[in-house]
Amino acid sequence: MLTSLSLIFLVGLAMASICQRIKLPRIIGMLFTGIVLGPYALNLLDSSILGISAELRKMALVIILIKAGLSLNLKDLKKVGRPAVLMSFFPALFEIAAFIFIAPAIFGVIRLEAAIMGAVVAAVSPAVVVPKMVQMIENGYGNNKGIPQLILAGASLDDVFVIVLFTTLLGMAQGESATIMDFARVPVSIVLGIALGACVGWALHLFFEMQYARKRYVRNSTKTIIVLGMSFLLVTLETWLEHRVSFSGLLAVMSMACMVQIKSTDFVARRLSEKFGKLWIAAEVILFVLVGAAVDIRYTLEAGLGAVLMIFLALTFRSAGVLISLIGTKLNFQERLFCVISYLPKATVQAAIGSVPLAMGLPCGKLVLSVAVLSIIITAPLGALGMDATYKTLVAKE
Repeated sequence: MLTSLSLIFLVGLAMASICQRIKLPRIIGMLFTGIVLGPYALNLLDSSILGISAELRKMALVIILIKAGLSLNLKDLKKVGRPAVLMSFFPALFEIAAFIFIAPAIFGVIRLEAAIMGAVVAAVSPAVVVPKMVQMIENGYGNNKGIPQLILAGASLDDVFVIVLFTTLLGMAQGESATIMDFARVPVSIVLGIALGACVGWALHLFFEMQYARKRYVRNSTKTIIVLGMSFLLVTLETWLEHRVSFSGLLAVMSMACMVQIKSTDFVARRLSEKFGKLWIAAEVILFVLVGAAVDIRYTLEAGLGAVLMIFLALTFRSAGVLISLIGTKLNFQERLFCVISYLPKATVQAAIGSVPLAMGLPCGKLVLSVAVLSIIITAPLGALGMDATYKTLVAKE
C-alpha cells in the first residue's frame, strides 16, 4: 500500500506539473497517471488501495466541498436562486433525452436501456468543476453576477438528481415499477441534506463559541479535524439511512460548511478555508489518480465511433439545457458560454456507477460502461481545459 501511495503522489504530482508547464490543466496529468498505473494498464497499484478507492475518492470530494462551503457568500448565493435550481436538472434531462431518442438508432438498444445509459453519463463532475469555481470566487471572477456560485450550486444538486433517477431506472430494468415516491426522493434528498447540514453547522458554531467563552481556545487545526469528522459522519449517515429516508450527504457537507462560515468571524472562516485548501493539495492527487485508475481503457475501443458521436450529440443537447436554464438572467453571451463549458466535464459519478449495470447483469451493461469510460476520457480534459482557457476572458473580474 505504501508503494502505491508513493506512486500516486509522486507520479501524479510530476505529471500534473508537466501538464501545467505546457499550459494544460493539472487534472489531465493526474487522470493519465491513474490510467497508466491502474489495473487496466501497468497494474502497479496495490489491490488494497483499489479496494477502498471509492471511499478515498469520496473523502477527497468531501474536502473540496467543505472548502467550497467555506468560500460561499450567502448574498451571492441568493442572486442565483432560480437559475441554480434549473441548472440542477434541466441540462441532465436534456442529455438523457438525447440518449433516449438517438441511442436506439446508433446502438440498437431499447428506450429503457438508452435512458440508463443517459443517466450514467448525464451527471456533471463536481470534482472537476468545484475546485475551479472555488478558485474563481477567491480570485474575484464573476462574483458580481454570482456565476461561480450558480455553477457550484447547480453542479452539486445535479448529481443528486441524476443518481436518484439512475437508481429508479435500474429498478425498472429489473422489473420493478416506478412510483411517484421514487421521483419525490429528489427534492426530499436535497431539502433534507441542506437542512441537516445547516443544523450541524449551527451546532458546531455553538460548540466552538462555548469553548471560547470558557477560555478553552480550540486551535484552528483541531477545528479542521472536527469539521472533517462531522463531514465524514454526514456522508456515512446517508448510507445508513438510505432505506428509510433519502438525503444527500455531500449537499449536507457543503451546507454545514456554509453555515460555519456564516456564523463564524471572518478570521476563523478564512483560517479554516486555508486549512482545507492545504488538505486539498493531497486530496486532489488521490481523487483524480484514482478516478483515472477506475477507467477501464479496454472498453473505449469496443465503444467505437458511434459512442463518440453519441457523446457529442448529448453534449449539444446538454448545452441547450444550460442556455434555457439561464433565460431571464443578467448574464451576457460570453458568461453564458462559460456556463456551458463548465457543465461539460464528467468523471467522478461515471467512474462510480458506470460498471453497475454490468455488475447487475443487464444486457446493456458492457455498452453502458464503454460509453461511461469514453465520456470521462473526452469530457474531463475538454471541460477542464475549456474552463482554464476561458474564465479570464469570458468572465469579468471584480
